[in-house]
Amino acid sequence: MQLPEATNFIEQIINEELEAGKFESRGNSIQVRFPPEPNGYLHIGHVKAMCINFAVKDKYHGKLNLRMDDTNPAKEDYEYVNSIVDAIKWLGFEYDKLVFASDYYDRLYEIAEKYITDGCAYVCDLSAEEITATRGTLTQAGTPSPYRGRSVEENLRLFREMKDGKYPDGSKVLRAKIDMASPNINMRDPIIYRIARVPHYRTGDKWCIYPMYDFAHPVSDAIEGITHSLCSLEFENHRPLYNWFVEKAGFKAPLPRQIEFARLNITNMLMSKRYLKKLVDEGFVRGWDDPRMPTIAGLRNRGVPPEALKKFCADVGVAKAYSVVSQAQLDSCIRDNLNINAERAMAVLNPVKLTVTNYTGEEELDFDKNPMQQGSGNRRIKFTGSVYIDREDFSLNPPPKYKRLYKGGTVRLKSAYIVRCDDVITDDSGEVSEILCTYFPETRSGSDKPSEIKAKGVIQWVDAKYGKDVQFRQYQPLLNDEEYPEQDYAERLNKNSEIIFNGKAEPYLAESKDGTPFQLMRTGYYKKATDGGLVLSEIVSLKDNFNK
Repeated sequence: MQLPEATNFIEQIINEELEAGKFESRGNSIQVRFPPEPNGYLHIGHVKAMCINFAVKDKYHGKLNLRMDDTNPAKEDYEYVNSIVDAIKWLGFEYDKLVFASDYYDRLYEIAEKYITDGCAYVCDLSAEEITATRGTLTQAGTPSPYRGRSVEENLRLFREMKDGKYPDGSKVLRAKIDMASPNINMRDPIIYRIARVPHYRTGDKWCIYPMYDFAHPVSDAIEGITHSLCSLEFENHRPLYNWFVEKAGFKAPLPRQIEFARLNITNMLMSKRYLKKLVDEGFVRGWDDPRMPTIAGLRNRGVPPEALKKFCADVGVAKAYSVVSQAQLDSCIRDNLNINAERAMAVLNPVKLTVTNYTGEEELDFDKNPMQQGSGNRRIKFTGSVYIDREDFSLNPPPKYKRLYKGGTVRLKSAYIVRCDDVITDDSGEVSEILCTYFPETRSGSDKPSEIKAKGVIQWVDAKYGKDVQFRQYQPLLNDEEYPEQDYAERLNKNSEIIFNGKAEPYLAESKDGTPFQLMRTGYYKKATDGGLVLSEIVSLKDNFNK
C-alpha cells in the first residue's frame, strides 16, 4: 500500500506499523480519539492535541471518536460537554462519533470482575491515606496491603456488595494486583474502583462506585477499537499501566498503542483547567469565555480566528521534548491572519481636537477597505474639517526625526488631506486642547495631480461631527513574568490584565455587525461589540515581536 509521507515521529510509527501489517486484520484502518474530561472548558493546549489527532484521522483516512472521559461525577456536567462540542465545531474539526466513558460503565464493571476472577484484582480496606503511605518511594518498594491475599470468592462478594451500596464512601476500593516493588510507582497496585455516592450527570444514581481514569481510559480505547492513543508526555510513565489494563482485560490484537508527545506550553499563559476554573469561581475573570482566558471560548470571544490557532499549532509542530513557546509566536499567527482578512477602519484612543481653519462644508472621501485583498474596494468616509486625532500624534516639543504633527509641521490625514499646524490652544494646565491647522486642497488623497507639498507622516483621525463615542478594552497576559521557579500562579496573577478607557471611532464601526474584526489604523486589531454602547476590544497589537 502507498503510505503518505511522515512529517513527524507519530506518523513515522504509524507508517512502520502499517508496513509491518499490524492492522491488516482490520483492513489497515486507523482509529484515534480525542478524550477530554467534561470538567471545564477546553483551552489552547487542547487545540494542539486536537490538531494532532485530527491530522492522523485525515491523513490516513481513518476515524476519530470524540469521547468524554466522564468518570468523576463530582466535577462533570453537560455545560462542559456542550462547550467542548461547540469548541470543536468552531475550530472546523469533524469527528465520526460522540461517545462517553459512562456508556461503558456496565462493560467496565464486567471487566473489573474478570480481573478479580483471574486473580489480578482485590478489594482493599485501607484508607486513601494508608494506601499512599504504603506505596513506597522512587527508591523504596511499597508495602503490600494486608488484604492482598483475599480469595477470588471473597473479592467478588465484596466488590458486588460495594456496587450494591452496602459500604460507606471511602471504606473500600478495588485495586489491581500487579507489583508493589515495581520501579514504576504507577504499577504498585493502583486503584480501579472507588465508592462515591455522587449522582452522575448522565447515569443519575444508578452507580455508587466509579472506575478510576487510569483504568477506564485504556479499556474504553480498547472497547472502541482505537489503534493509537495519542496523549501528552505526562502520561508516559502511565503507559505500562495502560498496556496492563488492556492486556489483562482479554482484548484481541491489535491492541491500542499509547504514543506521547510534548504538551503545549506558552509563556505567561495559564494552561491548567483547575486553575482556570478557580479564576472563574473566584470572579477574577467574567467567565470561561472572558477574552483574557486561554480557553477556546475566551480566544473566540476575543476575536482570534480559528485558522490562526491551527496555524500556530502547525508551526509549533509535534515533538517529544518539553519546550515553552513564546506568546509572541501565537500573536504573530493571529496578526498574519487578520492582516489579510480584517477590514481597515479608524479610531482614536486618546483624542484631541484638530480644526482645519480654512475648510468649510463637508465631503465624502474614498477609504480602502483592505489593501491586502485585491478587489476589496473602497467605502466612503465623511470629512467636515473638524476631526479628532490621537494625542500621541502631536508634540509641542518634537524629538529629532519626528514624523507626526507639530507646530509648523505637516502631516497627512489618512485618505484625506495634508494639513499644517499653525497654532495650538492649551488649557489652564498647559495641555493641548485644540490644534489649529491649514489644509491644502490640492493634496486630496487619490488626486490625479501630484502636489509639491509633501508630508512624512500619515495619521488616523475621526470626524468630530460624525464620530462615535467608544469604549476601548485592552488586554495583558493573566500571568506576569515568572521571577523565581517556586513562584505559583496565585503570586503571578496580573491584576491589571484588563485596561478600559474611552475614545472616538468612525461611525462605520458602530454600524458593523457585532464580532467583526478590524485593523484600526496604526493602533491594532480590535473586535466590535455592543455592550451598553460601542465597544472595541483588542485582539492583538500591530507590533510583531516574533522573529520569524
